[in-house]
Amino acid sequence: MGSSRGCFGDVCNGILAALIIGAIAGWLAGKIVHGAGFGLIGNVVVGIIGALVASWVLPQLHIALATGTIGAIVDATIGAVIVLVILSLIRRV
Repeated sequence: MGSSRGCFGDVCNGILAALIIGAIAGWLAGKIVHGAGFGLIGNVVVGIIGALVASWVLPQLHIALATGTIGAIVDATIGAVIVLVILSLIRRV
């Protein structure tokens, strides 16, 4: 009937998708902002935080990019770049 791992329908797929998109976005942002990468786990965290930042910042600027997985990666990458720039500025202080 159900999975013995405790997954409920699309919840595990959503979490897995968020981790994959976060990893890709964090890795891309690390390549764009040279010297600001945080390793695999750090990049996933930065990518997820970046997605949250982008989901707030982009609508405030009336920017609507592509939808779907590619759009999510682009949005999360933009947010992750913003996060990495802010973190690199804080590190310098």
